[in-house]
Amino acid sequence: MKNVTDSLKTLISCRAAGKSLPTLTLVLLWCASASGVGLRDPNQDPDGIARGNAFVATADNPSAIYYNPAGITQLEGNNARVNLYMISANTDYRANGVQAHTDSSFQPVPSLYYVYAPTNLPLAFGLGVYTPFGLSLDWGKNTPFTSLAEKGQILYVDINPVVAWRVNDKLSLAIGPDINYSTAQLDRGIYGVPGGQFHFSGNGTGFGFNAGARWQPIDQVAFGVNYHSASQMTYKGNSGTRPTPPLPGPSSTQATAQFPQFVAGGISYRPTKNWNLEADIDWTDWDTLNTVVFRGTSVGNVPFVFNYKSSFMYEFGVTRQLGKGYYVSTGYIYSENSSPNKNFNPIVPDSVLHLGSVGFGHHGHRWDWTAAYHFAYGDRDVTGNVQFGTAETANGHYHTFNNAFDLAATFKF
Repeated sequence: MKNVTDSLKTLISCRAAGKSLPTLTLVLLWCASASGVGLRDPNQDPDGIARGNAFVATADNPSAIYYNPAGITQLEGNNARVNLYMISANTDYRANGVQAHTDSSFQPVPSLYYVYAPTNLPLAFGLGVYTPFGLSLDWGKNTPFTSLAEKGQILYVDINPVVAWRVNDKLSLAIGPDINYSTAQLDRGIYGVPGGQFHFSGNGTGFGFNAGARWQPIDQVAFGVNYHSASQMTYKGNSGTRPTPPLPGPSSTQATAQFPQFVAGGISYRPTKNWNLEADIDWTDWDTLNTVVFRGTSVGNVPFVFNYKSSFMYEFGVTRQLGKGYYVSTGYIYSENSSPNKNFNPIVPDSVLHLGSVGFGHHGHRWDWTAAYHFAYGDRDVTGNVQFGTAETANGHYHTFNNAFDLAATFKF
């Protein structure tokens, strides 16, 4: 029993587990990200997605609560929008003749938005419920890196009330609090312990704020900027090992993680009433995510290293009005990598990604609807990966190809 326990301690004490535990803990279920910017999920509405998320200066439907809340002053009366995003997150691995792949089943990601814009006030009020971060992957148990990554799941929900002020006919400002709730679960193998598994489950809350501004000096040109503050999340729950005995039983565990601030800015140009072209830049401050310490595991406090790097998404989109309320959109995103090779973990196969999208929709008197599709692909060769306490590494070639569909409808009353 002592040899088994010593193997476990070697695996998960101090730096032994490297990056795998917090990486899994921050993996987000409900919103499997198609983005390569760490754990961000910027895909919150089909109008935005179809335009490559170049929507911060347009922001003309209720999902503006996420993209740029200042945009809700363009709406009138009551607007309730329901959105369902379905994504298949698919990554393949190969190295030295060994192959592995993630579960590519489609995962549902719902979101809700409501806006009330009274005609007799220069104010608009909104409430959004959405998931601003996310990735959920399941590699299974038959990989060469089971002690690094098997499966991670998190539910992360942001409840975001906002108020927007139309300063004048050209400028609008907005702000509102972010109330975040998250539950986390993870499973991973234990190197040197056949059939052994480490498990963690917990939940936490965090707070922040969301602010935006939109300026349209002339009919043809609009500028937008949106800022989401950082949010600190403390997960409280239990960790343990399987089977027990001979491995240690469950223990109360908690860890505090910093979800980063992010900011987006863009310009929309409408050469005619039938065309809208937009270009945005979106930056995420991943430099704040360095080390996360899990306190109270069966072997004491366990620090883990991320060493993520801040990164950008470059977004381009265009919408063409077809007449009778119908329109079509297309877009492209170039998404930078956030995870260095040394600290890379397969449960978050971050890489440079190229994303393409297309969408079709209709504006009606009482109902609006939009449908969109997008894909993401990228290749990455990981070398020099270091995982302390285990002979397994994440070195190898990773190929990502994600598919996602999004459908939303707005009821206006």
